[in-house]
Amino acid sequence: MAAAATLAFIPSIHAAIALSVDDDSSIKAGAAVVANGLMKLYVNNATDTTPIEVGTFAKPIYWWEAGAVWGGMVDYWSYTGDASYVDTVTQALLAQKGPANDFMNAEWEKELGNDDQVFWALTAMSAAEQNFPKPSAASTAGVTNPPSAWLDLAVNTFNTQAARWDMATCNGGLRWQVYASNNGYTYKNSVSNGGLFQLAARLHRYTGNATYADWATKVWDWSVGVGAVNAQSYDVYDGAGVDQNCTQFDKTQWSYNVAMYLYGAAAMYNGTDGAAPWDAHIKGLLDNAARNFFSPPTGNATGVAFEAACEALDTCNTDQLSFKAYLARWLAKTSVLAPDVDNGTAVPLLRASALGAAAACSGEADGTSCGYRWDTNSYDGKAGVGPQLAALEVMQALLVAGRNAFDTALCGYTDDDAHLGRVLDADLNGHCNERDDRSSGGVGDGSSSAIGRQHGGGHGKVDRGCGGEGTACGRHIS
Repeated sequence: MAAAATLAFIPSIHAAIALSVDDDSSIKAGAAVVANGLMKLYVNNATDTTPIEVGTFAKPIYWWEAGAVWGGMVDYWSYTGDASYVDTVTQALLAQKGPANDFMNAEWEKELGNDDQVFWALTAMSAAEQNFPKPSAASTAGVTNPPSAWLDLAVNTFNTQAARWDMATCNGGLRWQVYASNNGYTYKNSVSNGGLFQLAARLHRYTGNATYADWATKVWDWSVGVGAVNAQSYDVYDGAGVDQNCTQFDKTQWSYNVAMYLYGAAAMYNGTDGAAPWDAHIKGLLDNAARNFFSPPTGNATGVAFEAACEALDTCNTDQLSFKAYLARWLAKTSVLAPDVDNGTAVPLLRASALGAAAACSGEADGTSCGYRWDTNSYDGKAGVGPQLAALEVMQALLVAGRNAFDTALCGYTDDDAHLGRVLDADLNGHCNERDDRSSGGVGDGSSSAIGRQHGGGHGKVDRGCGGEGTACGRHIS
């Protein structure tokens, strides 16, 4: 065992991915290699897999991270056009959707935080926004209560979380955990509240339903008011305990917390035609991200993403090894929804990070495994789901960052759209397709209901560390 551990850190003899950040074909080819490596780590779709484990990864990967992986794979399909994994993603989402189509499964009760649930919902939201193929009759055969559209899963999750808004402590906010029996129930963390904020903002942008905008504003205002988001520096802190009425924050910053709020602010900005104060919030959060998560203290890779709270110390846990994935994902999408505010911030950071990630993808026997650190120009031996997902996200982000493609893919209603209750979606080549998914947008009762049309356009269109009780590191406390 000792010899094997030593060998794992011997530099790989395999060549790193040759990535040209100016060539879409090169980016797609590199992303394909990394996506293939990621899917090799997914074994819970074998015929003998217990049904509730379909769509999840083997331990030590927690349930929430599987949901995050499928979000990356939805984007992979959307950005590259490679449909190789569509059936796999569809099967995973249907297996984990829960009996009420809200990602609430009794089997995962001990892992069910509000943040865990919302990561799955954000994946469903991406599937709706990006016109991911709807489940076929064959894929839903034997599925209890199959959703009529991916949007249903996002809406129903929002309804469950809005109902948990806790005014009894801290003047509002979501608790980390759903159930009082779980460790972390007395902690209100930023990733849970930021997740609800982003989900509400994206639902508003997608449906035009003002109730979602009201909720997004409510969560943002609470986050600033309680001190989770610093109104001056835009630092996003980990969370606080309800026993002290959220007056003592763990001020650890994690990249995915900043990115979660960032993309929520971008969705609000875009969905309100650039209304203030969302431009200022985007700018503040962008500056925070660039300042705190793209200057490794080693000084050997300027502009390369790193997890400030744990990477240099080599203390990142399994969850935290994936956080750079969401930083890259939401930084890229922000640059599309708010290009005038981003003003060229995201692209150079993502390019430098993608080159670092490509150099780190040369590990294990097949040479497709990606290491964690992107500032060493080599594979560091830390292969796994988190590093692999992070490498995929930062590479494929180059296909949309600073472009109008993703914004076009969220066609939305326009003022001259004659089809109430319908939605126009597009692929990344700008081909809008009419379908009925948007008729599912009910708020508050978990049911589907017809909604009004969205005001036209959207500004910029060209037409987890989560800490926990008593600890600043590690989302899950056993």
